Amino acid sequence: MPLSADARRLLADRRRRIADAMPGGVMLLASASEQIRTADTHFPFRQDSDFDYVTGFSEPDAIAVLAPGHAEPYALFVRPKDAEREQWVGRRAGVEGAVADFDAAVAHPIADFEKEIGRWLAKADEVWLPLGRQDVLGERLMAVVRAAQAQRPRSGAGPHVLHEAGEVLHEMRLFKDPTELRLLRETIAIAAEAHREAMRTARPGMREYEIEALVDYTFRRRGAVGPAYPSIVAGGANAVVLHYTDNAAELAADALLLIDAGSERAGYCADITRTFPIGPRFSPAHRDLYDAVLASQLAAIGAVKPGATLDGLHALTLRVLVEALVHLGLLAGGVDEIVEKETYKRLYMHRTSHWLGRDVHDVGRYKVADAPRPLAPGMVFTIEPGCYVPADADDLPAGLRGTGIRIEDDVLVTDTGCEVLSKDAPKLAPEIEELRRAAFA
Repeated sequence: MPLSADARRLLADRRRRIADAMPGGVMLLASASEQIRTADTHFPFRQDSDFDYVTGFSEPDAIAVLAPGHAEPYALFVRPKDAEREQWVGRRAGVEGAVADFDAAVAHPIADFEKEIGRWLAKADEVWLPLGRQDVLGERLMAVVRAAQAQRPRSGAGPHVLHEAGEVLHEMRLFKDPTELRLLRETIAIAAEAHREAMRTARPGMREYEIEALVDYTFRRRGAVGPAYPSIVAGGANAVVLHYTDNAAELAADALLLIDAGSERAGYCADITRTFPIGPRFSPAHRDLYDAVLASQLAAIGAVKPGATLDGLHALTLRVLVEALVHLGLLAGGVDEIVEKETYKRLYMHRTSHWLGRDVHDVGRYKVADAPRPLAPGMVFTIEPGCYVPADADDLPAGLRGTGIRIEDDVLVTDTGCEVLSKDAPKLAPEIEELRRAAFA
């Protein structure tokens, strides 16, 4: 599909910023390739995040060349038009469309990449490319750089410095522009609606996959391409498994249901977790533990501002949670000792935050010069404390064994603090119980 005028302007601006960051160099980027699911059936295609961020080109098996100062500063190598293949699997932009609809200065068939790339690399001292790519396209990028470098002793020119493309791209992607924030708000709103629907619907005796189907249906009905990651729908002790995805068990009336599910729309991901009673209300023991996890999350959200760090937010979350777990009899000892010796990790074993954007675990450094990175306006990340009580923990209160609770929100750093982008997914216990009553009406 051709790019809109607004998208063209946005992408052109990104490419200008990349050019400013690597004057005289060349950046090579590869699209994703189609992946076989089984036999001749493919997984749904999902474009490489960096490639999409720079080009907006949505087809597989393509390569982009960015060469500031070159006579052809932006080139695309793409699959050519093929009437027979297009009859089976859909329209291709082709070489002509790469120029007319995606603003490449020049385009060539992907098969001609090795033959044509020399004119961009021959005089480039530095090359940026995704060094971690180990697929066929990634190997092609590295191979042409090696070939160009091998000519350097004879020509006196050519690449002699390699950079990770993420040094430029991932710093840009860490700070969301207004268009990205609009798209993030849209997909997060869809995910929040799916969580509300689950709270209105889940009942004892249903299977986890019924709720998963409802969540994924809500994503698609509202225009998302589907889940941003396999939805976790974990009832009872299944919630103690952090990445549980079997989603097949029957829901028990006296247990909690943890749903970690986010939609993907227009290349941007939501990531929301909510935990609620499968019955109409929390048991007293569950409510106490739920409120402890929520208090730790609210403390972290309240501390988000420019200059804070994710390490600092994690430390605050941890202290508030550990204090509550000591009070509830789930941990024993002094708070400082528990934190120092990390004995809390039996119950809370993951970090509190990760970046969010085009990828669920989005790109961007967490440390700069070996120090925690200060937060700044435009960054988006999660805050997701949890508590996971093993089912076989005979030394812990019986009413909490086999209980997993996680509460996760998506947060934008603003000039003065933060905006909770996922606020429309209820998390206060009275709000949740009000929605749960609808399931039993």
